[in-house]
Amino acid sequence: MPELPEVEVVRRGLDQLVVGRRIDSVEVLHPRAIRRHEAGAADFIARLTGRSIEGARRRGKYLWLPVGEDALLAHLGMSGQLTVGPADAPLSPHVRVRMTFADGGPDLRFTDQRTFGHVLVSPDGAGLPSVIAHIAPDPLEDAFDIGWLTARLRARRTGIKRALLDQSLVSGVGNIYADEALWRVKLHYARATDRLRAGQVAGLMEAVGDVFAEALKDGGTSFDSLYVNVNGESGYFERSLNVYGREGEPCPRCGALIRRDPFMNRSSYTCPVCQPRPRNGRW
Repeated sequence: MPELPEVEVVRRGLDQLVVGRRIDSVEVLHPRAIRRHEAGAADFIARLTGRSIEGARRRGKYLWLPVGEDALLAHLGMSGQLTVGPADAPLSPHVRVRMTFADGGPDLRFTDQRTFGHVLVSPDGAGLPSVIAHIAPDPLEDAFDIGWLTARLRARRTGIKRALLDQSLVSGVGNIYADEALWRVKLHYARATDRLRAGQVAGLMEAVGDVFAEALKDGGTSFDSLYVNVNGESGYFERSLNVYGREGEPCPRCGALIRRDPFMNRSSYTCPVCQPRPRNGRW
């Protein structure tokens, strides 16, 4: 699933290519794509047609395009793509929503092969859509508060990676970047949050920010064709990953072989020397 860097890459592209343009037409080509727009396809189309896109914003893995006081909100899910290209280009069979613009230029398409993603219009959501107001600020936002996060982490009795993936604590961090940041600060994913010192939390979040910045520079992480930017191009941060997906390869820091453990129906990758597992999950 695209994580914060991938969604931010898409947001930046939309900011350059669709902001300031007036929507001329909207087509809903698959009802599942707008399943969370409870008023249905006709209302979705009516709320967007003839309105201008006034910005491109993001919180965590969600992005939205303000249209007046409302917002077109998107979550890419496992395979969602927002691409901007020639309006006369053939439609892929996986295009779910298409928007054309009054200037006759490139159109905007929401493509989703697995249909796990969705788009909706959030009334009065231009500043922050109400449906995502419960999601915590992400590490790249001015609203992010390391003191608040530290207090919340220390009040919980859970593993640090579980906490990093909890979008009510910190948004935008997924499996890939959690593993990469934890490796950088030599913390095992099972390390108990209530045993972390304030300096460790600060160091971990600094590592998260560094990983995000490096991934953004490389256009995000693409393991297959399902993640692309708005121009349809893949990212290259996968080449720079230190542990994620590197089972059996030597740790870049100490040379020990990277191990993979089952974790929450997915996997965690760690160096057994740099990131020793805590006894009973706690130390």
